Amino acid sequence: MAKAKAKAADKAEAPALSLAPSHREGMEVSIGVSHAVQLARAEAIAAYPITPQTHIVEHLSSMVANGMLEAEFVNVESEHSAMSTCIGMSAAGARTYTATSSQGLALMFEILFIASAMRFPIVMTVANRALSGPLSIWNDHGDIMAAKDIGWIQVFVKNGQEAFDHSVMAFKIAETPSVLLPMIVNLDGFILSHVVEALEMLDQETVDKFLPPYVPQHILDPRNPVTMGAFAMPEIYTEVKMNHQVTLTNAAVRIAEVWDEWGQLTGRHYKPVESFMTEGAEILLLTMGCLTEVAEVAVEEMRASGLPVGLISIRQWRPFPFAALREAVGDAQLLIVCDRALSLGGAAPPVLAEVRSALYTQAQRPDTVSFIIGLGGRDVAPEAFHEIVAKAQAEIKSGPTQEYHLYGVRG
Repeated sequence: MAKAKAKAADKAEAPALSLAPSHREGMEVSIGVSHAVQLARAEAIAAYPITPQTHIVEHLSSMVANGMLEAEFVNVESEHSAMSTCIGMSAAGARTYTATSSQGLALMFEILFIASAMRFPIVMTVANRALSGPLSIWNDHGDIMAAKDIGWIQVFVKNGQEAFDHSVMAFKIAETPSVLLPMIVNLDGFILSHVVEALEMLDQETVDKFLPPYVPQHILDPRNPVTMGAFAMPEIYTEVKMNHQVTLTNAAVRIAEVWDEWGQLTGRHYKPVESFMTEGAEILLLTMGCLTEVAEVAVEEMRASGLPVGLISIRQWRPFPFAALREAVGDAQLLIVCDRALSLGGAAPPVLAEVRSALYTQAQRPDTVSFIIGLGGRDVAPEAFHEIVAKAQAEIKSGPTQEYHLYGVRG
């Protein structure tokens, strides 16, 4: 009895973590993202419908029309126009949002560089989808990997809660005066965008305290004219690009600060590279996006059978988390990198290229084996990761046979 009272006293003296009030609600992840944008009080939205992101902006347009969100919603004739309009709205000082996917992102491509170079803190959701041809509406990462070097902050989420959380946090990160860069939240099309999950939703008062109103640093105002997007001679172009590079790299500090603040608010903590069952692991799988949760199931099964396998996943894609990745890899002997995009004509797919670059200077680095999985929405079950690990182990013993393996390809 005395021990029980002592334990109770210890608990009473320990300060309880006070988390923000929330309520759990089941909804389609796309709708959850639109509610996050609503809670963030986006002031200007320009969008064009494209599967599988349409439900996000469709729901936002309904909320604007019904008076649930006080914002300008501009129906445009293409994704190129959507991003051009977002640039104009952001230049005028509005908190700006859009969403796209696949061919829509490709059509925006020209304008994406302008948004980041002009330091407009636009937030965009990309519901990742395979690029044509052949025509596919299903999920892989080919669209965003073609746009990896556009100068935007980019993160990947693995479930609906992460999609909701990052859709709010993105505005706070992007709008920081020392950052002022646009940000993309990548979520897997259909596999994630169209599923129904139980989400912990925050109230408006809580989000308002977390995310203050946007105060633009420079705006287009006829009363105080400024020049934006001016012509640059060769004598200054390099310095401008270097400034962009330094700002994007340094944004990692602000991302970590906002993630920490969100963790204290909600109890949900995020890192640039996440680790799962990596303690004592000699073999590591590396994934991005929602297939991470599929891989977690496989890792648990392999660990139960005595195989020393762990999992790391990259959340912060840009700026690339070099130091965090090196720390997460640790002393692993074999690293199996799972890409969801093919670098046509290249030796290494996109994620593998980044990972090998990050590890190149390490005196002790693991053997790396590359698998490209889930192209065009092809199903990847936990059993696939069992097979991938077995094939990678066999390859290391016999010696590499090819630069990468296209898992599950027939013929």
